[in-house]
Amino acid sequence: MQKAMQPSLGERISRWTPQLVLVPTLAAAFVYVVIFSVWTLWISVSQSTLLPNMAYGGFGEYAALWKSKRWIVSYQNLFLFGALYVLGSLFVGTLLAILIDQRVRFESVWRTIFLYPLAISFIVTGTVWRWIFHPQTGVERALNDMGWLSANFDWITDRDMALYVVVFTGIWHASGFAMALILAGLRSVDGDLIKAAQIDGASMPRIYRKVVLPTIWPIFVAVTVVLLQFAIKTYDLVVALTQGGPGVATTVPAIVVYDLMFERGQIAQGAAAAVMILAALAIVLVPYVVWTSWRDRKQGAAHG
Repeated sequence: MQKAMQPSLGERISRWTPQLVLVPTLAAAFVYVVIFSVWTLWISVSQSTLLPNMAYGGFGEYAALWKSKRWIVSYQNLFLFGALYVLGSLFVGTLLAILIDQRVRFESVWRTIFLYPLAISFIVTGTVWRWIFHPQTGVERALNDMGWLSANFDWITDRDMALYVVVFTGIWHASGFAMALILAGLRSVDGDLIKAAQIDGASMPRIYRKVVLPTIWPIFVAVTVVLLQFAIKTYDLVVALTQGGPGVATTVPAIVVYDLMFERGQIAQGAAAAVMILAALAIVLVPYVVWTSWRDRKQGAAHG
Protein backbone atom coordinates (compact mmCIF):
# COMPACT_ATOMS: atom_id res chain seq x y z
CA MET A 1 0.00 0.00 0.00
CA GLN A 2 1.35 3.41 -0.99
CA LYS A 3 2.08 5.63 1.96
CA ALA A 4 -0.18 8.68 2.14
CA MET A 5 1.61 11.90 1.30
CA GLN A 6 2.04 14.30 4.21
CA PRO A 7 0.79 17.86 3.55
CA SER A 8 3.51 20.37 2.97
CA LEU A 9 4.24 23.27 5.32
CA GLY A 10 2.57 25.71 2.92
CA GLU A 11 -0.59 23.59 2.79
CA ARG A 12 -0.75 23.37 6.57
CA ILE A 13 -0.31 27.13 6.88
CA SER A 14 -3.05 27.73 4.30
CA ARG A 15 -5.35 25.36 6.18
CA TRP A 16 -4.85 27.11 9.51
CA THR A 17 -4.73 30.70 8.23
CA PRO A 18 -8.53 31.36 8.56
CA GLN A 19 -8.51 30.14 12.16
CA LEU A 20 -5.39 32.16 13.01
CA VAL A 21 -6.92 35.31 11.52
CA LEU A 22 -9.95 34.91 13.80
CA VAL A 23 -7.88 34.53 16.98
CA PRO A 24 -7.40 38.30 17.70
CA THR A 25 -11.10 38.98 17.08
CA LEU A 26 -12.22 36.11 19.30
CA ALA A 27 -9.77 37.15 22.02
CA ALA A 28 -10.99 40.76 21.93
CA ALA A 29 -14.62 39.60 21.97
CA PHE A 30 -13.92 37.36 24.95
CA VAL A 31 -12.31 40.21 26.89
CA TYR A 32 -14.88 42.88 26.03
CA VAL A 33 -17.97 40.67 26.31
CA VAL A 34 -17.26 37.94 28.84
CA ILE A 35 -14.60 39.48 31.11
CA PHE A 36 -16.17 42.94 31.27
CA SER A 37 -19.67 41.50 31.74
CA VAL A 38 -18.47 39.42 34.70
CA TRP A 39 -16.64 42.45 36.09
CA THR A 40 -19.78 44.60 35.77
CA LEU A 41 -21.84 41.90 37.46
CA TRP A 42 -19.43 41.80 40.40
CA ILE A 43 -19.30 45.59 40.69
CA SER A 44 -23.10 45.61 40.89
CA VAL A 45 -23.00 43.52 44.08
CA SER A 46 -19.95 45.25 45.54
CA GLN A 47 -19.61 48.18 47.92
CA SER A 48 -18.42 50.54 45.16
CA THR A 49 -19.44 54.18 45.30
CA LEU A 50 -17.31 56.84 43.63
CA LEU A 51 -14.45 54.36 43.08
CA PRO A 52 -14.55 50.58 42.65
CA ASN A 53 -14.54 48.63 45.89
CA MET A 54 -14.39 44.88 45.34
CA ALA A 55 -15.80 44.02 48.79
CA TYR A 56 -19.10 42.12 48.54
CA GLY A 57 -22.09 44.28 49.33
CA GLY A 58 -25.10 42.14 48.43
CA PHE A 59 -28.03 42.92 46.13
CA GLY A 60 -29.08 46.13 47.83
CA GLU A 61 -28.26 48.23 44.77
CA TYR A 62 -30.70 46.22 42.68
CA ALA A 63 -33.43 46.81 45.24
CA ALA A 64 -32.62 50.53 45.38
CA LEU A 65 -32.62 50.68 41.58
CA TRP A 66 -36.10 49.20 41.26
CA LYS A 67 -37.38 51.56 43.95
CA SER A 68 -36.26 54.52 41.83
CA LYS A 69 -39.15 56.17 40.00
CA ARG A 70 -36.78 57.38 37.30
CA TRP A 71 -35.64 53.81 36.57
CA ILE A 72 -39.21 52.54 36.43
CA VAL A 73 -40.17 55.33 34.02
CA SER A 74 -37.10 54.64 31.88
CA TYR A 75 -38.06 50.97 31.56
CA GLN A 76 -41.64 51.91 30.68
CA ASN A 77 -40.29 54.27 28.04
CA LEU A 78 -38.07 51.50 26.71
CA PHE A 79 -41.00 49.10 26.29
CA LEU A 80 -43.16 51.70 24.54
CA PHE A 81 -40.32 52.98 22.37
CA GLY A 82 -39.13 49.46 21.53
CA ALA A 83 -42.57 48.21 20.54
CA LEU A 84 -43.43 51.21 18.34
CA TYR A 85 -39.91 51.43 16.91
CA VAL A 86 -39.76 47.76 15.86
CA LEU A 87 -43.33 47.58 14.53
CA GLY A 88 -43.01 50.92 12.72
CA SER A 89 -39.66 50.04 11.15
CA LEU A 90 -40.96 46.64 10.02
CA PHE A 91 -44.11 48.17 8.54
CA VAL A 92 -42.34 50.97 6.68
CA GLY A 93 -39.47 48.70 5.61
CA THR A 94 -41.87 46.07 4.29
CA LEU A 95 -43.91 48.67 2.41
CA LEU A 96 -40.79 50.14 0.79
CA ALA A 97 -39.47 46.67 -0.08
CA ILE A 98 -42.74 45.70 -1.77
CA LEU A 99 -42.82 48.94 -3.75
CA ILE A 100 -39.23 48.51 -4.94
CA ASP A 101 -39.91 44.84 -5.72
CA GLN A 102 -42.24 46.00 -8.52
CA ARG A 103 -39.13 46.63 -10.67
CA VAL A 104 -39.65 50.38 -10.60
CA ARG A 105 -37.52 52.67 -12.72
CA PHE A 106 -34.32 53.97 -11.13
CA GLU A 107 -34.50 51.20 -8.56
CA SER A 108 -30.87 51.64 -7.49
CA VAL A 109 -31.50 55.34 -6.86
CA TRP A 110 -34.51 54.62 -4.66
CA ARG A 111 -32.60 51.97 -2.73
CA THR A 112 -29.80 54.43 -2.11
CA ILE A 113 -32.20 57.12 -0.91
CA PHE A 114 -33.98 54.78 1.50
CA LEU A 115 -30.71 53.32 2.81
CA TYR A 116 -29.06 56.71 3.25
CA PRO A 117 -30.32 57.30 6.83
CA LEU A 118 -28.57 54.12 7.93
CA ALA A 119 -25.22 55.65 6.95
CA ILE A 120 -25.80 58.57 9.33
CA SER A 121 -24.86 58.19 12.98
CA PHE A 122 -27.51 58.44 15.68
CA ILE A 123 -25.84 61.61 16.97
CA VAL A 124 -26.18 63.39 13.63
CA THR A 125 -29.70 62.02 13.12
CA GLY A 126 -30.83 63.21 16.54
CA THR A 127 -29.22 66.62 16.14
CA VAL A 128 -30.81 67.30 12.74
CA TRP A 129 -34.27 66.18 13.78
CA ARG A 130 -33.99 68.21 16.98
CA TRP A 131 -33.54 71.32 14.83
CA ILE A 132 -36.56 70.30 12.76
CA PHE A 133 -38.85 69.61 15.71
CA HIS A 134 -37.72 72.41 18.05
CA PRO A 135 -40.18 75.34 18.12
CA GLN A 136 -37.41 77.96 17.89
CA THR A 137 -35.54 76.49 14.91
CA GLY A 138 -37.80 74.07 13.06
CA VAL A 139 -41.22 73.69 11.52
CA GLU A 140 -43.02 75.99 13.95
CA ARG A 141 -40.52 78.79 13.38
CA ALA A 142 -40.78 78.38 9.60
CA LEU A 143 -44.59 78.53 9.72
CA ASN A 144 -44.49 81.61 11.95
CA ASP A 145 -42.06 83.33 9.57
CA MET A 146 -44.48 82.63 6.72
CA GLY A 147 -47.25 84.46 8.60
CA TRP A 148 -49.01 81.57 10.32
CA LEU A 149 -48.50 82.97 13.81
CA SER A 150 -50.91 80.54 15.49
CA ALA A 151 -49.01 77.46 14.22
CA ASN A 152 -47.99 75.17 17.07
CA PHE A 153 -45.49 72.34 16.57
CA ASP A 154 -43.81 71.84 19.93
CA TRP A 155 -43.89 68.05 20.20
CA ILE A 156 -40.26 67.81 21.26
CA THR A 157 -40.94 69.96 24.33
CA ASP A 158 -44.27 68.31 25.16
CA ARG A 159 -44.06 65.59 27.83
CA ASP A 160 -46.85 63.60 26.19
CA MET A 161 -45.44 63.76 22.65
CA ALA A 162 -41.66 63.82 23.07
CA LEU A 163 -41.27 60.03 23.16
CA TYR A 164 -43.20 59.72 19.90
CA VAL A 165 -40.73 62.16 18.34
CA VAL A 166 -37.95 59.73 19.31
CA VAL A 167 -39.96 56.84 17.87
CA PHE A 168 -40.51 58.69 14.58
CA THR A 169 -36.82 59.56 14.29
CA GLY A 170 -35.79 55.99 15.07
CA ILE A 171 -38.14 54.61 12.41
CA TRP A 172 -36.77 57.09 9.87
CA HIS A 173 -33.28 55.85 10.64
CA ALA A 174 -33.98 52.08 10.69
CA SER A 175 -36.65 51.52 8.04
CA GLY A 176 -34.05 51.45 5.25
CA PHE A 177 -32.21 48.64 7.03
CA ALA A 178 -35.41 46.64 7.33
CA MET A 179 -36.21 47.38 3.68
CA ALA A 180 -32.84 46.05 2.45
CA LEU A 181 -33.15 42.70 4.23
CA ILE A 182 -36.82 42.22 3.41
CA LEU A 183 -36.23 43.13 -0.24
CA ALA A 184 -33.47 40.52 -0.43
CA GLY A 185 -35.97 38.01 0.97
CA LEU A 186 -38.62 39.00 -1.56
CA ARG A 187 -36.16 38.53 -4.42
CA SER A 188 -35.33 35.03 -3.13
CA VAL A 189 -38.93 33.76 -3.34
CA ASP A 190 -39.52 31.23 -6.11
CA GLY A 191 -41.25 32.97 -8.99
CA ASP A 192 -43.30 29.85 -9.75
CA LEU A 193 -45.23 30.40 -6.50
CA ILE A 194 -46.25 33.87 -7.60
CA LYS A 195 -47.17 32.70 -11.11
CA ALA A 196 -49.29 29.88 -9.70
CA ALA A 197 -51.14 32.31 -7.45
CA GLN A 198 -51.71 34.68 -10.38
CA ILE A 199 -53.12 31.82 -12.47
CA ASP A 200 -55.56 31.12 -9.63
CA GLY A 201 -56.74 34.72 -9.92
CA ALA A 202 -55.22 36.15 -6.75
CA SER A 203 -54.45 39.87 -6.72
CA MET A 204 -50.93 41.12 -5.99
CA PRO A 205 -51.80 42.44 -2.49
CA ARG A 206 -53.29 39.04 -1.63
CA ILE A 207 -50.28 37.24 -3.12
CA TYR A 208 -47.90 39.24 -0.96
CA ARG A 209 -50.06 38.81 2.14
CA LYS A 210 -50.81 35.10 1.75
CA VAL A 211 -47.87 33.71 -0.23
CA VAL A 212 -44.75 35.86 -0.39
CA LEU A 213 -44.47 37.42 3.07
CA PRO A 214 -45.20 34.18 4.99
CA THR A 215 -42.46 32.50 2.95
CA ILE A 216 -39.78 34.86 4.24
CA TRP A 217 -40.86 34.90 7.90
CA PRO A 218 -37.34 33.94 9.15
CA ILE A 219 -36.07 37.25 7.75
CA PHE A 220 -38.72 39.12 9.73
CA VAL A 221 -37.55 37.31 12.86
CA ALA A 222 -33.92 38.27 12.19
CA VAL A 223 -34.80 41.91 11.50
CA THR A 224 -36.94 42.04 14.64
CA VAL A 225 -34.08 40.74 16.80
CA VAL A 226 -31.63 43.28 15.39
CA LEU A 227 -34.08 46.16 15.85
CA LEU A 228 -34.79 45.07 19.42
CA GLN A 229 -31.06 45.22 20.12
CA PHE A 230 -30.96 48.75 18.73
CA ALA A 231 -33.94 49.73 20.88
CA ILE A 232 -32.59 48.26 24.12
CA LYS A 233 -29.18 49.91 23.69
CA THR A 234 -30.58 53.27 22.55
CA TYR A 235 -28.60 56.12 24.07
CA ASP A 236 -27.02 58.54 21.63
CA LEU A 237 -30.21 59.09 19.60
CA VAL A 238 -32.19 60.11 22.69
CA VAL A 239 -29.36 62.25 24.09
CA ALA A 240 -28.91 64.14 20.82
CA LEU A 241 -32.64 64.55 20.26
CA THR A 242 -34.13 65.29 23.68
CA GLN A 243 -31.39 64.66 26.29
CA GLY A 244 -33.90 62.43 28.06
CA GLY A 245 -36.39 65.24 28.60
CA PRO A 246 -38.53 67.11 29.07
CA GLY A 247 -38.15 65.88 32.63
CA VAL A 248 -37.89 62.11 32.32
CA ALA A 249 -40.38 61.81 29.46
CA THR A 250 -37.83 60.24 27.08
CA THR A 251 -35.32 58.84 29.58
CA VAL A 252 -34.21 55.28 28.72
CA PRO A 253 -32.18 52.81 30.83
CA ALA A 254 -28.87 53.58 29.10
CA ILE A 255 -29.17 57.25 30.11
CA VAL A 256 -29.78 56.19 33.72
CA VAL A 257 -26.66 54.01 33.63
CA TYR A 258 -24.52 56.90 32.39
CA ASP A 259 -25.99 59.30 34.94
CA LEU A 260 -25.44 56.94 37.87
CA MET A 261 -21.89 56.04 36.93
CA PHE A 262 -20.45 59.30 35.64
CA GLU A 263 -22.66 62.06 37.03
CA ARG A 264 -23.63 60.83 40.50
CA GLY A 265 -20.68 58.55 41.24
CA GLN A 266 -22.88 55.58 42.17
CA ILE A 267 -20.86 52.93 40.39
CA ALA A 268 -22.48 49.88 41.98
CA GLN A 269 -26.02 51.01 41.21
CA GLY A 270 -24.98 52.05 37.70
CA ALA A 271 -23.49 48.59 37.19
CA ALA A 272 -26.74 47.05 38.45
CA ALA A 273 -28.65 49.08 35.86
CA ALA A 274 -26.18 47.92 33.17
CA VAL A 275 -26.76 44.30 34.21
CA MET A 276 -30.51 44.86 33.80
CA ILE A 277 -29.89 46.08 30.24
CA LEU A 278 -27.69 43.03 29.62
CA ALA A 279 -30.49 40.82 30.93
CA ALA A 280 -32.94 42.46 28.52
CA LEU A 281 -30.53 41.78 25.64
CA ALA A 282 -30.15 38.16 26.77
CA ILE A 283 -33.93 37.74 26.78
CA VAL A 284 -33.90 38.76 23.10
CA LEU A 285 -30.71 37.05 21.91
CA VAL A 286 -30.66 33.70 23.73
CA PRO A 287 -34.03 32.46 22.38
CA TYR A 288 -33.02 33.62 18.89
CA VAL A 289 -29.69 31.75 19.05
CA VAL A 290 -31.43 28.61 20.34
CA TRP A 291 -34.08 28.88 17.62
CA THR A 292 -31.55 29.36 14.80
CA SER A 293 -29.49 26.41 16.04
CA TRP A 294 -32.61 24.23 16.18
CA ARG A 295 -33.65 25.35 12.69
CA ASP A 296 -30.21 24.64 11.23
CA ARG A 297 -30.15 21.14 12.75
CA LYS A 298 -33.64 20.46 11.48
CA GLN A 299 -32.73 21.62 7.95
CA GLY A 300 -29.53 19.58 8.08
CA ALA A 301 -31.45 16.46 9.12
CA ALA A 302 -34.00 17.04 6.34
CA HIS A 303 -31.31 17.38 3.67
CA GLY A 304 -29.35 14.47 5.12
